[in-house]
Amino acid sequence: MSWTKAPNGKVITARDIFMFIPNLIGYSRVLFALASLFYMQWHPKYCTMLYCLSCILDALDGVAARRYGQTSKFGAVLDMVTDRCTTSSLICFLCVAYPKWAVVFQLLVSLDLASHYMHMYAMLSAGSTSHKKVGKESYILNLYYTNNKVLFVFCAFNELFFVGLYLFSFPLKTPPNLGYIYGIPLSYPTLIIIITFPLWLGKQIINGIQMYRAAVSLAESDVEERRKLAEKEN
Repeated sequence: MSWTKAPNGKVITARDIFMFIPNLIGYSRVLFALASLFYMQWHPKYCTMLYCLSCILDALDGVAARRYGQTSKFGAVLDMVTDRCTTSSLICFLCVAYPKWAVVFQLLVSLDLASHYMHMYAMLSAGSTSHKKVGKESYILNLYYTNNKVLFVFCAFNELFFVGLYLFSFPLKTPPNLGYIYGIPLSYPTLIIIITFPLWLGKQIINGIQMYRAAVSLAESDVEERRKLAEKEN
């Protein structure tokens, strides 16, 4: 097993990386997400509680990593993979709950996965140590990834929008007391959807910008590699 030394002289192994506090939080996120999937089809209350708890812990692992000096590439990938898998799993349920909108949900999953994969690959190809170090080429992405409050709000509203759609798919046990809007019962899920929609839409736009910037970065990297190769041949 590979090892290295920490600044205090202590030997750090791969096993120690796996046991970092933020990574332990990451494992608990996975467990809560899996539990939410178990309840997703038949118990929206338990599912929502477990799903939201997994999402809340997403904000804590980064805080723990910075506080205890336990940032790691494994932790960054674990965090991103958990985010993508959790959201995609919920959207898969929405495809079944709203079959007429299945194509839209499929496109949303594709955009989310493609933009984040291309972004991380582009950052790693550029030699960046973190997918959050995007530079200043894009003001929106730079603000999104460097301002933790902005990142948290957009991610939270994105998840809550899908949670609202999930809750709305279940029939109301009691008549809504909040009235109707365009014939749609103004229930609590409806309010969640309405309130979170603007920032949810903004998150999709950011995903599009992220994918575009990643594509440009990769293409520029290809150009640079070909230039260096041509120089060597000459």
